Amino acid sequence: MSMQIARKVVQHFQQAPPSDAEVENLSPREYEVLALLALGRLYKGIADQLGIGHNTVRTHQRRIYEKLHVQSRTEAAMKFA
Repeated sequence: MSMQIARKVVQHFQQAPPSDAEVENLSPREYEVLALLALGRLYKGIADQLGIGHNTVRTHQRRIYEKLHVQSRTEAAMKFA
């Protein structure tokens, strides 16, 4: 590996964590769903608590992942914290 490539790899991993700006882009409902996901709630429990359908929770979850640029509940919860 060349020095230039090695430097870029090190710089990539030394970047500051993402700002709260990504979480601020969520709608109020998406924020509620994310908060419950971060607590480890199941989709059915979230749907029951918020009075929405299971598929609606899945839609919010998908949009949250897109806005936060994450692939899992764990990654989303880490950005929420």
